Amino acid sequence: MSKRSRNETPSRGRVILYSLAAFFCLLGLADATYLSVLALTGETAACSGQGCSEVLSSAYSKIGPIPVALFGVAAYFTAFSFATFAAFDYPRARKFFALTVGAMFLGTLWFLYVQAFVLHSYCRFCLFSAAITFLLMGLVVAAPSPPASRK
Repeated sequence: MSKRSRNETPSRGRVILYSLAAFFCLLGLADATYLSVLALTGETAACSGQGCSEVLSSAYSKIGPIPVALFGVAAYFTAFSFATFAAFDYPRARKFFALTVGAMFLGTLWFLYVQAFVLHSYCRFCLFSAAITFLLMGLVVAAPSPPASRK
C-alpha cells in the first residue's frame, strides 16, 4: 500500500514521462519479439545487406541455447511494467524502472561494442533496440526525483 495520502495525485509531467517511456518499451518489445521469433524459427531478418545476418547468426547472438533477443523481450516487458506502475506513482516502480533501464543500457553498450569492434557488422534491428534503450536512459536521467517523504 502506498504511503501517500489519498488526495495526492502524481504530477502531470511524471505521468507523461513514464507513459512515454512505456510506449517506447512497447516499441522495443516488438523489436525484440521479432528478433526472438526469427532466432527460434531459423528465419532470416527482412533487411537489406549482410550486416543483419552476420550479427544475428554470430556466436554473440545466443547465450547457450537461448537467443539474446529473448532476454531483450524480458527486459522490455519488465521496463514496460515498471514504467506503467511509475506513471501511477508507485515509488518503488520508479527505482526498479531506473535499475532495469540501467542494466539494459550496459547490455546495449556491450552489444554495440561487439558489433563495431568484433563483428564489424551492424544489424538495423539491433541498432533500433539500442536507440530505444538510449532514449529510455535519457528519460530516466530526465525524470524528476521524487519529493522527500514526510513522516
